[in-house]
Amino acid sequence: MSQMESSEPQVEVQKAEFDTLQSGPRSEVKERKLDILLDLKLPLNIELGRTSMQIKDILELERGSLIEIDKYATEPVDIWINGKKMAEGEVIVVDKHFGVRITNLVETAERIKGLGK
Repeated sequence: MSQMESSEPQVEVQKAEFDTLQSGPRSEVKERKLDILLDLKLPLNIELGRTSMQIKDILELERGSLIEIDKYATEPVDIWINGKKMAEGEVIVVDKHFGVRITNLVETAERIKGLGK
């Protein structure tokens, strides 16, 4: 039997070499971009609770109607920033205004990740 010869040309393969990246001092441009981001305002919502109702019951709502929600009075409220749950807190009154004292935060990495979406 005769050996078959390959008609494919031989290709030379080499390992790619890249210059080493070095971290330099923070540039003024990067700091200005960060300053712009830090001045942005995001929507913040405090959620007391949730429920669902049938349309017929919604149509019967009137002044004085009571709506029961899914949380107990002792449970914390949810704090949502830009549509993502970021914390929990307790409702307080400050100079005749409602406020929320934060009692629990979502982990920092998750908060940062959530703000970008």
